[in-house]
Amino acid sequence: MKGMFYPRLAVTGILKNKKTYFPYILTCVGMIMMYYIITFLSAEESISLLRGGPQIQTLLNENFIPNVKTVKAVTDSQVREITFAGHVTADPDKTISYSPLVNGVVVRTNFSLGEKVNKGAAMLDIRSTELSTLQAELISQEAELKISSRELKSAQTLYTDKMISEKELLAAEGKYHQAKAAFDKTNADISVYGMNKGEGLFTITSPVSGYVISKKCPVGSNVSADNEALFSVADLSEVWVIANIYASNLQFVRYGMEAEISAISYPNEIFKGKIDLVSQVFDPDDKVLKARIVLPNTEMKLKPEMSVVVKLRNQAPEGVVSLPSETVIFDKDAYFIVVKNDSDYSIRRVIPMGHHGGNTYLSGVEAGEDVVVKNQLLIYNELKGE
Repeated sequence: MKGMFYPRLAVTGILKNKKTYFPYILTCVGMIMMYYIITFLSAEESISLLRGGPQIQTLLNENFIPNVKTVKAVTDSQVREITFAGHVTADPDKTISYSPLVNGVVVRTNFSLGEKVNKGAAMLDIRSTELSTLQAELISQEAELKISSRELKSAQTLYTDKMISEKELLAAEGKYHQAKAAFDKTNADISVYGMNKGEGLFTITSPVSGYVISKKCPVGSNVSADNEALFSVADLSEVWVIANIYASNLQFVRYGMEAEISAISYPNEIFKGKIDLVSQVFDPDDKVLKARIVLPNTEMKLKPEMSVVVKLRNQAPEGVVSLPSETVIFDKDAYFIVVKNDSDYSIRRVIPMGHHGGNTYLSGVEAGEDVVVKNQLLIYNELKGE
């Protein structure tokens, strides 16, 4: 009973002086309710969608001002690593692709994607009705050539024995040379298509030694002179690494820079090379510039289309100001920061000049200025709505 003395005393005092206490109690309850209502309205997403909603939420959320944090813009000239995504590709000047010269059907393939092949290796067989016609002509012309050859020899013997005139000998020679020219032409036409196996069948051979990096000729497929390349063979003893360079990082990439390349397939190995070309035209699909790095590949570890990470060591240009990337606001294809001057805030448009890690290099802000890094979006929306 002793433990309940003070609670009972408090209740008794309130009841006896309820006219005095009740207004205070109601005020406390009302303030608590108002706090939760304001908190709800300032955080509710549907309110921000209403016209003037962001400004209302900013006004309601009075507690955000003490939570505003700023950082000072600093001049950054430290040596940094800049990382880019890239991929391995074969040197086009060391890659040979075969495209069909006639219409036909692939009846057999003798190679696999990624396989090493030697120059002259039989790659695939194609059956072609066009080639069948040429082969029939060749057989006919070969028979005609044999006949004219025998007739020429006979004419030469008869001419020696003075049994025919010189005119008749010249006619026999002309007939032979005409037959031979026709045979040689048709044979040359056929040889263009590959090894002649007869009956409209010919074999395509590899024009160079290397690795098969492309195969688009499944058995039974129809091919024509309009087809894309049936296969490609490349010399991979030296490969290219193509790095994707965004415009904001372009000033940090230069011809001749040393690059370190790593691949997930070889986590403990670094491949080193130098940038030997930086494209001056943006890729229309990826919206990036391409930088090329030539790498020796004698151990054949780097494969075409393998994804890699390219690291460049560079020094930030003198006088470039650095800020944490979260201070930068992107709005309507432009970049902004919120600058604090004493107790006032202002919006400043800036131009990103590169980034590394959690920092962004900016033009349009001076070293030493205070830039909002927390709740900057609330202030930005409030100032923009004025």
